[in-house]
Amino acid sequence: MAETTLQLGIVGAYMVVALAVGVVAYRLTDRNAEDYYLASRTLGTVVLLFTTFATLLSAFTFFGGPNLAFSAGPEWILVMGLMDGIIFAVLWYVLGYKQWLVGKRHGYVTLGEMLGDRFGSTPLRMVVAGVSLVWLFPYVMLQQKGAGQAIVGLTEGAVPFWVGAGGITLFMILYVTVSGMRGVAWTDTLQGLFMLSLVWVAVAWVLSSVGGAGEATALLAETNPEFLALGGGLYTQQYIVSTAVSIAFGVTMFPQINQRFFAAGSKTVLKRTFALWPVLVLLLFVPAFMLGAWAAGLGVEVAQGGNVIPALLAEYTPTWFAALVIAGAMAAMMSSSDSMLLSGSSYLTRDLYRPLTGRSTGADDGRETLVARVGVIGFATLSFVASLYTPGTLVQIGDTAFSGFAQLTMPVALALYWRGTTRSGVYAGILGSQVFYVLHVLPVLETVAGLVGLTVALPTAYLGWTPGIVGILLGTVLTVGVSVVTAPAAAENPTAYRVDAD
Repeated sequence: MAETTLQLGIVGAYMVVALAVGVVAYRLTDRNAEDYYLASRTLGTVVLLFTTFATLLSAFTFFGGPNLAFSAGPEWILVMGLMDGIIFAVLWYVLGYKQWLVGKRHGYVTLGEMLGDRFGSTPLRMVVAGVSLVWLFPYVMLQQKGAGQAIVGLTEGAVPFWVGAGGITLFMILYVTVSGMRGVAWTDTLQGLFMLSLVWVAVAWVLSSVGGAGEATALLAETNPEFLALGGGLYTQQYIVSTAVSIAFGVTMFPQINQRFFAAGSKTVLKRTFALWPVLVLLLFVPAFMLGAWAAGLGVEVAQGGNVIPALLAEYTPTWFAALVIAGAMAAMMSSSDSMLLSGSSYLTRDLYRPLTGRSTGADDGRETLVARVGVIGFATLSFVASLYTPGTLVQIGDTAFSGFAQLTMPVALALYWRGTTRSGVYAGILGSQVFYVLHVLPVLETVAGLVGLTVALPTAYLGWTPGIVGILLGTVLTVGVSVVTAPAAAENPTAYRVDAD
Protein backbone atom coordinates (compact mmCIF):
# COMPACT_ATOMS: atom_id res chain seq x y z
CA MET A 1 0.00 0.00 0.00
CA ALA A 2 2.84 2.36 0.91
CA GLU A 3 4.52 1.66 -2.47
CA THR A 4 1.36 2.42 -4.38
CA THR A 5 0.88 5.65 -2.45
CA LEU A 6 4.46 6.70 -3.22
CA GLN A 7 4.05 5.91 -6.92
CA LEU A 8 0.78 7.77 -7.28
CA GLY A 9 2.15 10.64 -5.21
CA ILE A 10 5.09 11.09 -7.61
CA VAL A 11 2.81 11.00 -10.65
CA GLY A 12 0.34 13.37 -9.01
CA ALA A 13 3.07 15.82 -7.96
CA TYR A 14 4.39 16.02 -11.49
CA MET A 15 0.92 16.69 -12.86
CA VAL A 16 0.45 19.52 -10.36
CA VAL A 17 3.77 21.10 -11.40
CA ALA A 18 2.74 20.91 -15.07
CA LEU A 19 -0.61 22.50 -14.24
CA ALA A 20 1.10 25.30 -12.29
CA VAL A 21 3.27 26.18 -15.30
CA GLY A 22 0.16 26.31 -17.46
CA VAL A 23 -1.67 28.56 -15.01
CA VAL A 24 1.25 31.02 -14.88
CA ALA A 25 1.28 31.18 -18.68
CA TYR A 26 -2.50 31.63 -18.72
CA ARG A 27 -2.15 34.74 -16.56
CA LEU A 28 0.10 36.23 -19.26
CA THR A 29 -2.19 35.28 -22.14
CA ASP A 30 -4.18 37.96 -23.95
CA ARG A 31 -7.90 37.32 -24.14
CA ASN A 32 -8.15 36.99 -27.92
CA ALA A 33 -8.33 34.01 -30.25
CA GLU A 34 -4.95 34.45 -31.91
CA ASP A 35 -3.11 34.51 -28.59
CA TYR A 36 -5.17 31.70 -27.09
CA TYR A 37 -4.75 29.36 -30.04
CA LEU A 38 -1.36 30.47 -31.46
CA ALA A 39 0.43 32.45 -28.69
CA SER A 40 0.23 35.48 -31.02
CA ARG A 41 2.55 33.70 -33.49
CA THR A 42 5.61 34.39 -31.31
CA LEU A 43 7.06 30.94 -30.47
CA GLY A 44 10.86 30.77 -30.59
CA THR A 45 13.09 27.89 -31.71
CA VAL A 46 13.45 26.03 -28.41
CA VAL A 47 9.80 26.31 -27.42
CA LEU A 48 8.49 25.47 -30.93
CA LEU A 49 10.85 22.50 -31.18
CA PHE A 50 9.93 21.05 -27.80
CA THR A 51 6.21 21.79 -27.97
CA THR A 52 6.07 19.92 -31.31
CA PHE A 53 8.30 17.18 -29.90
CA ALA A 54 6.27 16.75 -26.71
CA THR A 55 2.95 16.98 -28.55
CA LEU A 56 3.94 14.01 -30.72
CA LEU A 57 5.28 11.96 -27.81
CA SER A 58 2.19 10.09 -26.81
CA ALA A 59 1.18 6.71 -25.44
CA PHE A 60 1.96 5.49 -28.97
CA THR A 61 5.63 6.44 -28.47
CA PHE A 62 6.17 5.41 -24.87
CA PHE A 63 4.17 2.19 -24.86
CA GLY A 64 3.05 1.21 -28.38
CA GLY A 65 6.50 1.46 -30.00
CA PRO A 66 8.44 -0.38 -27.26
CA ASN A 67 5.70 -3.05 -27.17
CA LEU A 68 6.18 -3.63 -30.88
CA ALA A 69 9.97 -3.75 -30.46
CA PHE A 70 9.44 -6.29 -27.66
CA SER A 71 7.31 -8.54 -29.87
CA ALA A 72 8.83 -8.04 -33.33
CA GLY A 73 12.27 -6.47 -32.94
CA PRO A 74 13.90 -3.03 -32.91
CA GLU A 75 13.49 -2.28 -36.62
CA TRP A 76 10.60 -0.08 -35.52
CA ILE A 77 13.38 2.50 -35.03
CA LEU A 78 13.64 2.68 -38.83
CA VAL A 79 9.95 3.50 -39.08
CA MET A 80 9.60 6.09 -36.32
CA GLY A 81 13.11 7.20 -35.54
CA LEU A 82 14.94 7.53 -38.83
CA MET A 83 12.40 7.62 -41.66
CA ASP A 84 9.76 9.70 -39.89
CA GLY A 85 12.35 12.02 -38.43
CA ILE A 86 13.53 12.86 -41.93
CA ILE A 87 10.22 12.70 -43.82
CA PHE A 88 8.38 14.88 -41.32
CA ALA A 89 11.25 17.38 -41.21
CA VAL A 90 11.00 17.77 -45.00
CA LEU A 91 7.21 18.17 -44.85
CA TRP A 92 7.62 20.64 -42.00
CA TYR A 93 9.57 22.90 -44.30
CA VAL A 94 7.73 22.25 -47.59
CA LEU A 95 4.21 22.61 -46.17
CA GLY A 96 4.81 24.24 -42.80
CA TYR A 97 6.82 27.15 -44.15
CA LYS A 98 4.23 27.94 -46.83
CA GLN A 99 1.44 27.72 -44.25
CA TRP A 100 3.34 30.05 -41.94
CA LEU A 101 3.71 32.60 -44.74
CA VAL A 102 0.04 32.62 -45.75
CA GLY A 103 -1.15 32.32 -42.15
CA LYS A 104 0.86 35.34 -41.08
CA ARG A 105 -0.46 37.40 -44.00
CA HIS A 106 -4.13 36.44 -43.70
CA GLY A 107 -4.45 35.67 -39.99
CA TYR A 108 -5.44 32.02 -40.37
CA VAL A 109 -5.75 29.92 -37.22
CA THR A 110 -6.96 26.60 -38.67
CA LEU A 111 -6.35 24.55 -41.79
CA GLY A 112 -10.06 24.81 -42.62
CA GLU A 113 -9.91 28.62 -42.61
CA MET A 114 -6.94 28.54 -44.98
CA LEU A 115 -8.55 26.15 -47.49
CA GLY A 116 -12.00 27.73 -47.18
CA ASP A 117 -10.58 31.15 -48.05
CA ARG A 118 -8.49 29.82 -50.95
CA PHE A 119 -11.46 28.10 -52.57
CA GLY A 120 -14.22 30.46 -51.42
CA SER A 121 -16.11 27.64 -49.75
CA THR A 122 -17.52 27.50 -46.23
CA PRO A 123 -18.70 23.89 -46.73
CA LEU A 124 -15.11 22.87 -47.62
CA ARG A 125 -13.92 24.52 -44.42
CA MET A 126 -16.47 22.48 -42.48
CA VAL A 127 -15.55 19.25 -44.26
CA VAL A 128 -11.86 19.67 -43.39
CA ALA A 129 -12.74 20.38 -39.75
CA GLY A 130 -15.13 17.43 -39.61
CA VAL A 131 -12.61 14.98 -41.05
CA SER A 132 -9.94 16.25 -38.65
CA LEU A 133 -12.17 15.91 -35.60
CA VAL A 134 -13.20 12.39 -36.59
CA TRP A 135 -9.58 11.20 -36.71
CA LEU A 136 -8.62 13.22 -33.65
CA PHE A 137 -11.08 11.17 -31.60
CA PRO A 138 -9.20 7.83 -31.66
CA TYR A 139 -5.90 9.57 -30.97
CA VAL A 140 -7.24 11.30 -27.85
CA MET A 141 -8.67 7.91 -26.87
CA LEU A 142 -5.19 6.44 -27.36
CA GLN A 143 -3.79 8.75 -24.66
CA GLN A 144 -6.51 7.80 -22.22
CA LYS A 145 -6.06 4.11 -22.92
CA GLY A 146 -2.31 4.46 -22.43
CA ALA A 147 -2.78 6.37 -19.17
CA GLY A 148 -5.06 3.68 -17.79
CA GLN A 149 -2.63 0.93 -18.75
CA ALA A 150 0.33 2.88 -17.29
CA ILE A 151 -1.33 3.24 -13.89
CA VAL A 152 -2.38 -0.43 -13.88
CA GLY A 153 1.18 -1.52 -14.69
CA LEU A 154 2.78 0.85 -12.20
CA THR A 155 0.55 -0.22 -9.30
CA GLU A 156 0.38 -3.88 -10.39
CA GLY A 157 -3.38 -3.68 -10.69
CA ALA A 158 -4.05 -1.94 -7.37
CA VAL A 159 -5.55 0.98 -9.29
CA PRO A 160 -7.98 -0.18 -12.01
CA PHE A 161 -7.81 0.88 -15.64
CA TRP A 162 -10.86 3.12 -15.57
CA VAL A 163 -9.49 5.14 -12.63
CA GLY A 164 -6.20 5.85 -14.40
CA ALA A 165 -7.88 6.73 -17.68
CA GLY A 166 -10.57 8.77 -15.93
CA GLY A 167 -8.02 10.66 -13.84
CA ILE A 168 -5.99 11.80 -16.85
CA THR A 169 -9.24 12.77 -18.60
CA LEU A 170 -10.32 15.03 -15.74
CA PHE A 171 -6.85 16.56 -15.60
CA MET A 172 -6.89 17.24 -19.34
CA ILE A 173 -10.27 18.94 -19.12
CA LEU A 174 -9.09 21.15 -16.25
CA TYR A 175 -5.79 21.99 -17.91
CA VAL A 176 -7.13 22.86 -21.36
CA THR A 177 -9.93 25.05 -20.04
CA VAL A 178 -7.47 27.31 -18.18
CA SER A 179 -4.43 27.35 -20.49
CA GLY A 180 -4.05 28.41 -24.11
CA MET A 181 -1.22 27.78 -26.57
CA ARG A 182 1.31 29.76 -24.54
CA GLY A 183 0.69 27.62 -21.46
CA VAL A 184 0.65 24.43 -23.50
CA ALA A 185 3.92 25.33 -25.25
CA TRP A 186 5.74 26.22 -22.03
CA THR A 187 4.53 23.07 -20.30
CA ASP A 188 5.42 20.97 -23.33
CA THR A 189 8.99 22.30 -23.19
CA LEU A 190 9.27 21.23 -19.56
CA GLN A 191 7.71 17.85 -20.32
CA GLY A 192 9.89 17.22 -23.37
CA LEU A 193 13.11 17.85 -21.46
CA PHE A 194 11.84 15.75 -18.55
CA MET A 195 10.91 12.81 -20.79
CA LEU A 196 14.16 12.86 -22.74
CA SER A 197 16.28 12.91 -19.60
CA LEU A 198 14.34 10.11 -17.90
CA VAL A 199 14.54 7.76 -20.88
CA TRP A 200 18.34 8.00 -21.01
CA VAL A 201 18.65 7.54 -17.24
CA ALA A 202 16.36 4.49 -17.53
CA VAL A 203 18.60 3.02 -20.24
CA ALA A 204 21.72 3.61 -18.13
CA TRP A 205 20.09 2.08 -15.05
CA VAL A 206 18.80 -1.05 -16.79
CA LEU A 207 22.02 -1.66 -18.74
CA SER A 208 24.19 -1.21 -15.63
CA SER A 209 22.05 -3.84 -13.92
CA VAL A 210 22.51 -6.44 -16.68
CA GLY A 211 26.17 -5.85 -17.56
CA GLY A 212 25.98 -3.25 -20.31
CA ALA A 213 24.60 -2.88 -23.84
CA GLY A 214 26.80 -5.67 -25.18
CA GLU A 215 25.48 -8.18 -22.68
CA ALA A 216 21.85 -7.12 -23.20
CA THR A 217 22.25 -7.45 -26.98
CA ALA A 218 23.98 -10.83 -26.63
CA LEU A 219 21.06 -12.12 -24.57
CA LEU A 220 18.67 -10.83 -27.24
CA ALA A 221 20.70 -12.66 -29.91
CA GLU A 222 20.33 -15.91 -27.94
CA THR A 223 16.59 -15.68 -27.33
CA ASN A 224 15.44 -13.82 -30.45
CA PRO A 225 18.18 -13.92 -33.12
CA GLU A 226 15.69 -12.80 -35.79
CA PHE A 227 15.40 -9.44 -34.00
CA LEU A 228 18.94 -8.54 -35.06
CA ALA A 229 18.42 -9.24 -38.78
CA LEU A 230 17.00 -6.66 -41.16
CA GLY A 231 13.80 -7.52 -43.03
CA GLY A 232 11.45 -10.45 -42.77
CA GLY A 233 8.51 -11.11 -40.49
CA LEU A 234 6.48 -8.00 -39.79
CA TYR A 235 9.09 -5.60 -41.17
CA THR A 236 8.75 -6.06 -44.91
CA GLN A 237 9.94 -3.24 -47.13
CA GLN A 238 6.36 -2.33 -47.98
CA TYR A 239 5.39 -2.30 -44.30
CA ILE A 240 8.29 -0.06 -43.28
CA VAL A 241 7.76 2.45 -46.09
CA SER A 242 3.95 2.39 -45.81
CA THR A 243 4.00 2.94 -42.07
CA ALA A 244 6.72 5.60 -42.16
CA VAL A 245 5.00 7.60 -44.91
CA SER A 246 1.55 7.27 -43.33
CA ILE A 247 2.80 8.44 -39.94
CA ALA A 248 4.86 11.35 -41.32
CA PHE A 249 2.06 12.51 -43.63
CA GLY A 250 -0.50 12.04 -40.85
CA VAL A 251 1.54 13.99 -38.31
CA THR A 252 1.76 16.90 -40.76
CA MET A 253 -2.05 17.13 -40.85
CA PHE A 254 -2.63 16.61 -37.11
CA PRO A 255 -4.56 19.73 -35.98
CA GLN A 256 -2.22 20.31 -33.04
CA ILE A 257 0.87 20.04 -35.27
CA ASN A 258 -0.61 21.91 -38.19
CA GLN A 259 -1.44 24.87 -35.98
CA ARG A 260 2.16 25.02 -34.82
CA PHE A 261 3.11 25.86 -38.40
CA PHE A 262 1.11 29.07 -37.89
CA ALA A 263 2.62 29.83 -34.46
CA ALA A 264 6.34 30.21 -35.30
CA GLY A 265 7.87 33.58 -34.56
CA SER A 266 9.86 33.83 -37.81
CA LYS A 267 11.18 32.03 -40.88
CA THR A 268 14.48 31.45 -39.06
CA VAL A 269 12.65 29.73 -36.21
CA LEU A 270 10.96 27.36 -38.65
CA LYS A 271 14.20 26.49 -40.43
CA ARG A 272 16.15 25.87 -37.25
CA THR A 273 13.37 23.76 -35.80
CA PHE A 274 12.92 21.44 -38.77
CA ALA A 275 16.72 21.02 -39.01
CA LEU A 276 16.96 19.95 -35.35
CA TRP A 277 13.91 17.72 -35.49
CA PRO A 278 15.51 14.44 -36.75
CA VAL A 279 18.22 14.66 -34.08
CA LEU A 280 15.70 15.10 -31.28
CA VAL A 281 13.55 12.24 -32.58
CA LEU A 282 16.48 9.81 -32.63
CA LEU A 283 17.55 10.88 -29.14
CA LEU A 284 14.23 9.62 -27.79
CA PHE A 285 13.10 6.83 -30.08
CA VAL A 286 16.34 4.86 -30.16
CA PRO A 287 16.64 4.36 -26.37
CA ALA A 288 12.88 3.88 -25.85
CA PHE A 289 12.51 1.22 -28.53
CA MET A 290 15.78 -0.52 -27.63
CA LEU A 291 14.51 -0.89 -24.07
CA GLY A 292 11.55 -2.79 -25.51
CA ALA A 293 13.80 -5.03 -27.62
CA TRP A 294 16.30 -5.71 -24.83
CA ALA A 295 13.41 -6.66 -22.52
CA ALA A 296 12.67 -9.62 -24.81
CA GLY A 297 16.21 -10.94 -24.35
CA LEU A 298 16.07 -10.37 -20.60
CA GLY A 299 12.97 -12.53 -20.32
CA VAL A 300 10.75 -9.78 -18.91
CA GLU A 301 7.18 -11.01 -18.49
CA VAL A 302 4.40 -8.67 -19.58
CA ALA A 303 0.84 -9.27 -18.48
CA GLN A 304 -1.85 -9.72 -21.09
CA GLY A 305 -2.79 -6.27 -22.36
CA GLY A 306 0.08 -4.68 -20.41
CA ASN A 307 3.11 -2.66 -21.52
CA VAL A 308 6.74 -3.69 -21.52
CA ILE A 309 8.36 -0.47 -20.22
CA PRO A 310 6.63 -0.48 -16.80
CA ALA A 311 7.33 -4.24 -16.47
CA LEU A 312 11.03 -3.78 -17.32
CA LEU A 313 11.47 -0.87 -14.92
CA ALA A 314 9.67 -2.70 -12.12
CA GLU A 315 12.24 -5.49 -12.42
CA TYR A 316 15.45 -3.48 -12.75
CA THR A 317 14.91 -0.07 -11.10
CA PRO A 318 13.64 1.14 -7.71
CA THR A 319 9.97 1.84 -7.23
CA TRP A 320 10.44 5.61 -7.05
CA PHE A 321 12.34 5.74 -10.35
CA ALA A 322 9.80 3.56 -12.15
CA ALA A 323 7.15 5.99 -10.93
CA LEU A 324 9.17 8.92 -12.26
CA VAL A 325 9.40 7.32 -15.71
CA ILE A 326 5.67 6.61 -15.69
CA ALA A 327 5.19 10.26 -14.75
CA GLY A 328 7.26 11.06 -17.85
CA ALA A 329 5.01 8.83 -19.91
CA MET A 330 1.98 10.54 -18.42
CA ALA A 331 3.62 13.84 -19.36
CA ALA A 332 3.87 12.56 -22.93
CA MET A 333 0.19 11.76 -22.94
CA MET A 334 -0.76 15.09 -21.38
CA SER A 335 1.41 17.06 -23.78
CA SER A 336 -0.35 15.34 -26.67
CA SER A 337 -3.84 15.49 -25.24
CA ASP A 338 -3.84 19.12 -24.13
CA SER A 339 -2.74 20.24 -27.60
CA MET A 340 -5.29 17.97 -29.28
CA LEU A 341 -8.15 19.32 -27.23
CA LEU A 342 -6.99 22.93 -27.72
CA SER A 343 -6.73 22.55 -31.50
CA GLY A 344 -9.93 20.52 -31.60
CA SER A 345 -11.77 23.35 -29.84
CA SER A 346 -10.49 25.85 -32.43
CA TYR A 347 -11.77 23.63 -35.27
CA LEU A 348 -15.08 23.22 -33.49
CA THR A 349 -15.67 26.90 -32.81
CA ARG A 350 -14.11 28.58 -35.85
CA ASP A 351 -14.90 26.05 -38.59
CA LEU A 352 -18.19 24.52 -37.41
CA TYR A 353 -19.87 26.71 -34.80
CA ARG A 354 -19.35 30.01 -36.63
CA PRO A 355 -20.62 28.86 -40.05
CA LEU A 356 -23.54 26.92 -38.60
CA THR A 357 -24.72 29.85 -36.46
CA GLY A 358 -23.99 32.49 -39.09
CA ARG A 359 -21.60 34.39 -36.82
CA SER A 360 -19.01 36.63 -38.42
CA THR A 361 -15.40 35.60 -38.75
CA GLY A 362 -14.38 38.18 -36.17
CA ALA A 363 -16.93 37.11 -33.56
CA ASP A 364 -15.26 36.06 -30.32
CA ASP A 365 -17.83 36.47 -27.59
CA GLY A 366 -18.49 34.64 -24.33
CA ARG A 367 -20.88 32.21 -25.98
CA GLU A 368 -18.21 31.03 -28.37
CA THR A 369 -15.80 30.51 -25.48
CA LEU A 370 -18.46 28.49 -23.68
CA VAL A 371 -19.02 26.36 -26.79
CA ALA A 372 -15.28 25.68 -26.98
CA ARG A 373 -15.12 24.59 -23.35
CA VAL A 374 -18.25 22.45 -23.55
CA GLY A 375 -16.82 20.88 -26.71
CA VAL A 376 -13.60 20.01 -24.90
CA ILE A 377 -15.52 18.41 -22.04
CA GLY A 378 -17.80 16.46 -24.37
CA PHE A 379 -15.00 15.34 -26.68
CA ALA A 380 -12.77 14.18 -23.81
CA THR A 381 -15.62 12.41 -22.04
CA LEU A 382 -16.78 10.51 -25.13
CA SER A 383 -13.25 9.40 -25.97
CA PHE A 384 -12.77 8.23 -22.36
CA VAL A 385 -15.91 6.09 -22.55
CA ALA A 386 -14.74 4.69 -25.89
CA SER A 387 -11.32 3.83 -24.41
CA LEU A 388 -13.04 1.54 -21.90
CA TYR A 389 -14.63 -0.60 -24.58
CA THR A 390 -12.34 -0.36 -27.60
CA PRO A 391 -10.23 -3.45 -28.33
CA GLY A 392 -6.95 -3.27 -30.23
CA THR A 393 -3.43 -2.31 -29.29
CA LEU A 394 -2.04 1.19 -28.93
CA VAL A 395 -0.14 0.72 -32.19
CA GLN A 396 -3.30 -0.30 -34.08
CA ILE A 397 -5.30 2.64 -32.73
CA GLY A 398 -2.51 5.11 -33.44
CA ASP A 399 -1.83 3.80 -36.92
CA THR A 400 -5.52 4.10 -37.82
CA ALA A 401 -5.57 7.78 -36.83
CA PHE A 402 -2.24 8.56 -38.53
CA SER A 403 -3.37 7.13 -41.86
CA GLY A 404 -6.72 8.91 -41.63
CA PHE A 405 -5.03 12.28 -41.30
CA ALA A 406 -2.48 11.32 -43.98
CA GLN A 407 -5.24 11.32 -46.62
CA LEU A 408 -5.41 15.13 -46.31
CA THR A 409 -1.75 15.81 -47.06
CA MET A 410 -1.60 15.70 -50.86
CA PRO A 411 -4.79 17.72 -51.53
CA VAL A 412 -3.46 20.37 -49.10
CA ALA A 413 0.01 20.34 -50.70
CA LEU A 414 -1.48 20.74 -54.18
CA ALA A 415 -3.71 23.57 -52.98
CA LEU A 416 -0.69 25.37 -51.53
CA TYR A 417 1.59 25.05 -54.54
CA TRP A 418 -0.51 24.48 -57.68
CA ARG A 419 -2.77 27.32 -58.77
CA GLY A 420 -4.57 24.95 -61.12
CA THR A 421 -6.12 23.14 -58.16
CA THR A 422 -9.89 23.70 -58.14
CA ARG A 423 -12.51 23.45 -55.43
CA SER A 424 -13.98 20.36 -57.10
CA GLY A 425 -10.52 18.78 -57.26
CA VAL A 426 -9.90 19.31 -53.55
CA TYR A 427 -13.33 17.93 -52.67
CA ALA A 428 -12.70 14.85 -54.82
CA GLY A 429 -9.23 14.27 -53.37
CA ILE A 430 -10.27 14.65 -49.74
CA LEU A 431 -13.59 12.80 -49.86
CA GLY A 432 -12.48 10.09 -52.29
CA SER A 433 -9.42 9.10 -50.28
CA GLN A 434 -11.32 9.29 -46.99
CA VAL A 435 -14.13 7.02 -48.24
CA PHE A 436 -11.61 4.53 -49.64
CA TYR A 437 -9.68 4.43 -46.35
CA VAL A 438 -12.74 4.24 -44.08
CA LEU A 439 -14.13 1.30 -46.07
CA HIS A 440 -10.87 -0.56 -45.35
CA VAL A 441 -10.60 0.15 -41.62
CA LEU A 442 -14.27 0.03 -40.63
CA PRO A 443 -16.62 -2.87 -41.52
CA VAL A 444 -19.10 -0.58 -43.30
CA LEU A 445 -19.15 -2.35 -46.66
CA GLU A 446 -19.22 -5.81 -45.09
CA THR A 447 -22.14 -4.84 -42.85
CA VAL A 448 -24.20 -3.37 -45.70
CA ALA A 449 -23.49 -6.37 -47.93
CA GLY A 450 -24.47 -8.74 -45.12
CA LEU A 451 -27.89 -7.10 -44.84
CA VAL A 452 -28.68 -8.18 -48.40
CA GLY A 453 -27.13 -11.62 -48.04
CA LEU A 454 -23.82 -10.92 -49.80
CA THR A 455 -20.25 -11.50 -48.63
CA VAL A 456 -17.74 -8.78 -49.42
CA ALA A 457 -14.17 -8.57 -48.18
CA LEU A 458 -11.82 -5.80 -49.17
CA PRO A 459 -8.10 -6.66 -49.30
CA THR A 460 -5.96 -5.74 -46.29
CA ALA A 461 -3.04 -4.85 -48.58
CA TYR A 462 -2.35 -4.12 -52.24
CA LEU A 463 0.84 -5.87 -53.37
CA GLY A 464 2.06 -5.44 -49.83
CA TRP A 465 1.12 -1.74 -49.59
CA THR A 466 -1.35 -0.65 -46.93
CA PRO A 467 -4.76 0.88 -47.74
CA GLY A 468 -3.48 4.11 -46.17
CA ILE A 469 -0.76 4.47 -48.81
CA VAL A 470 -3.11 3.53 -51.66
CA GLY A 471 -5.59 6.11 -50.34
CA ILE A 472 -2.91 8.83 -50.43
CA LEU A 473 -2.15 7.98 -54.07
CA LEU A 474 -5.86 7.92 -54.90
CA GLY A 475 -6.36 11.34 -53.30
CA THR A 476 -3.49 12.75 -55.35
CA VAL A 477 -4.85 11.36 -58.63
CA LEU A 478 -8.39 12.56 -57.89
CA THR A 479 -7.26 16.07 -56.90
CA VAL A 480 -5.16 16.49 -60.04
CA GLY A 481 -7.54 14.71 -62.42
CA VAL A 482 -10.71 16.52 -61.35
CA SER A 483 -8.90 19.88 -61.21
CA VAL A 484 -7.71 19.44 -64.80
CA VAL A 485 -11.23 18.87 -66.13
CA THR A 486 -13.07 21.47 -64.00
CA ALA A 487 -13.01 25.25 -64.03
CA PRO A 488 -12.45 27.33 -60.89
CA ALA A 489 -15.64 28.57 -59.24
CA ALA A 490 -16.27 32.31 -59.23
CA ALA A 491 -15.50 32.59 -55.49
CA GLU A 492 -12.11 30.87 -55.75
CA ASN A 493 -8.94 32.87 -55.23
CA PRO A 494 -5.98 31.15 -56.93
CA THR A 495 -3.61 33.95 -55.90
CA ALA A 496 -4.54 33.81 -52.20
CA TYR A 497 -1.34 31.94 -51.38
CA ARG A 498 0.94 34.23 -53.37
CA VAL A 499 3.33 35.53 -50.72
CA ASP A 500 6.81 36.97 -50.56
CA ALA A 501 9.42 34.32 -49.81
CA ASP A 502 11.13 36.52 -47.25
